[in-house]
Amino acid sequence: MQPDIPKPMDIEMDLQKSVDENAGVYFDLAKKAKRKLQGAKDAFEQSKKKLVQLQQQEAAFWKEDEQKRHKQDRKREWYEKFHWFISSEGFLCLGGKDATSNELVIKKHLEPQDLVFHTDMAGSPFFVIKDGQKASEITLDETAQAVAVYSKAWKLGHATTDVFYVKPDQVTKEARSGEFVAKGSFMVYGKTTYLHPKMEYAIGLIDNQIIGGPVSAVKKQTTNYLIVIVGDEKKSSLAKKIRAKLKGGDLDDIIAFLPAGGGEIKK
Repeated sequence: MQPDIPKPMDIEMDLQKSVDENAGVYFDLAKKAKRKLQGAKDAFEQSKKKLVQLQQQEAAFWKEDEQKRHKQDRKREWYEKFHWFISSEGFLCLGGKDATSNELVIKKHLEPQDLVFHTDMAGSPFFVIKDGQKASEITLDETAQAVAVYSKAWKLGHATTDVFYVKPDQVTKEARSGEFVAKGSFMVYGKTTYLHPKMEYAIGLIDNQIIGGPVSAVKKQTTNYLIVIVGDEKKSSLAKKIRAKLKGGDLDDIIAFLPAGGGEIKK
């Protein structure tokens, strides 16, 4: 079998020019063709990169769309409009986000077998452990941590703050003579027990659902979590970093679990 022999190429010669001049013309044409070829290769490489970027953007879009649909499809529990977490022992712990929700937590959801947590600092949430009088020190410590994190002490950059707990019958709207109880505030009478929690909180991911709470409570439910401490980074940018590190979750849900004020991810 004979090897393929290249077909001869027709070359036009300008008879008014010398051989060297004709060669120069074809040399220039060859250089232009080479530049065009390189330009085409560069354009092709740029197109490939752009295609990869578009594919990544499309994948991110569909992932975010799926997360939104999952969020809409998932039935929201009644307590999710408050600050909340499930303790290591399985107790539901919920607290107010503002004056209105503080009122709701105490007036609507407090029952005789619960425990109530608060601080002496103005602007702090009231937290309730449902059926909390059966809980051990583990759940009590976790709830105290939640109260501290969501209190003004976090904004002020404190390393800890005093948190106390009482029984439901010690909490009332009835003020002493000459005193006024504002919306979201309550009077506490009788013996109080104080705890001194650390200022740190955890954000975790379970089946693309964000959870938040004291570190020990979140750690009990998932290994995919991050610890947040007092810092200078704004909630919005911090939430984006957390979502990237957790590789999932809804940004609004992360923001909802973060305390007011600056924070940072614990190294």
